[in-house]
Amino acid sequence: MANASTDIIIIGAGIAGLAAGCYAQMNGYQTCIFEMHTLPGGLCTAWQRQGFTFDGCIQYLFGSGQGQPFSRLWEELGVIPGQQFVHHDELMRISDPGGKTLIVYSNPDRLEQHLMELSPADHRLIKDFCAGIRTFTGFDLSLLQQQPKALRTPADWGQLGRKLLPFVCPMTRWGNLSAQEFADRFKDPFLRRAILQMFAWSSIPVMVGMSLLAYMQTHNAGFPLGGSSKFAHRIAQRYLELGGTIHYESQVERVLIETRRAIGIRLYNNEEYRANRVISACDGHSTLFGLLGRQYIPRQMQRYYDGRLPIHAQIQVSIGVNRDLSGDPHWVTYLLDQPVVIAAEPRFEIGVKHYCFDPSLAPVGKSVLIVMLTTTYDYWQRIYGRSLYDTEQLQESSILIDRLEQFYPGLQADMEFVDVATPLSYERYTGNWQGSSCGWLLTKQTLPLLIQGIPKTLPKLRNFYMVGQWVEPGGSVPVVAMSGRNIIQQICAEDRKTFRAVKD
Repeated sequence: MANASTDIIIIGAGIAGLAAGCYAQMNGYQTCIFEMHTLPGGLCTAWQRQGFTFDGCIQYLFGSGQGQPFSRLWEELGVIPGQQFVHHDELMRISDPGGKTLIVYSNPDRLEQHLMELSPADHRLIKDFCAGIRTFTGFDLSLLQQQPKALRTPADWGQLGRKLLPFVCPMTRWGNLSAQEFADRFKDPFLRRAILQMFAWSSIPVMVGMSLLAYMQTHNAGFPLGGSSKFAHRIAQRYLELGGTIHYESQVERVLIETRRAIGIRLYNNEEYRANRVISACDGHSTLFGLLGRQYIPRQMQRYYDGRLPIHAQIQVSIGVNRDLSGDPHWVTYLLDQPVVIAAEPRFEIGVKHYCFDPSLAPVGKSVLIVMLTTTYDYWQRIYGRSLYDTEQLQESSILIDRLEQFYPGLQADMEFVDVATPLSYERYTGNWQGSSCGWLLTKQTLPLLIQGIPKTLPKLRNFYMVGQWVEPGGSVPVVAMSGRNIIQQICAEDRKTFRAVKD
């Protein structure tokens, strides 16, 4: 049975889907969002266990500084000004077994001085790196997500070019250098290992890490108090206040198509909903190979899913402890002399983060510790569905906790709850292909795709659009929110309407 038609149906209530819904409502389109889960946010989430809140997404948010890049986005989506942020003076610390420690200060002057003290022989490389951080403090990263159809005149394109021109050389230089390649240039053996840990993964462009430190310095990369889940709920509330509708526990089975035009969706309970347009803000693989049944996928887009583009899967071990860790550095990566084998992979470092800077995430006097490790989906998929899977989760967390005991003596006696999330947990919760936690991995090879954008439409299917991390490599929270904003700009341009974005 088909329900009444609406202007736009959005599949998925993650950040991209909520953003698309908000901007559509601002521009006079009536929308409905269909979400498979019971809560909004998608990957931007947290979960509660015995009074502890384990955050699974945001570590820092670009746009936390008033009047800075991406801040207007959060004002329009109802996050700012009500949201409070914590801004750290240092990103993390990296320590080796001999006691050497690199403190990654957000201030490039302090960082430069500290690095010089650790390795005077690397002075030229250190100066270049910190100069790059200073350069990127003035760079508006949101320009890389500029919607081409919003640039209607030569003057618009000229203005964009003038803003980007001073950064073309730094972007080219540091965007074409991976974290691993950069770390390998250091002469000091400690820094050669430690510098790599400043970045999210070894293949990420150095430009990305520079931009993070630059925005931390300008207080534009803070942590939202209350965590990822409350952050997502703010945007969902904004969407509802704008007149939108969210259907929870409503998993979409198929996009309905007539004469190569998307006309609605069918749910797994066989209910059908009609719309003039359909936006998929959910998993890219299930969209193309499931909801659309493969037949409208261009060959190039099929190739993205055959192993040519890397993805990022991880294990998150979250620990609630009866101990106040607020006096300790909030993020430390410990370099190991001997590797510890977890999920069949030797680990030569363990990064540990506590969240005592946000008192809402743990009871008074207690703390949340989180360890994230990269892993492969195949390893966990092979043992899923057997008791071995649960046993393996316990075993791997026990191995890790035994090693953490060396850094936090007495930790095991203070533990009150341990939670393990594997790629299969991410897959069950969000439907993300192979449990990817950020869609396509951002590397120096995929960085051009972030700038150019993966196509949001399909050439043989009208009135259908895709947004989110599977069409925006890197998949960070502001990038996917911009993806939702941009698609509504595109739809407004198609309908010859002036795009409106209203602050809350």
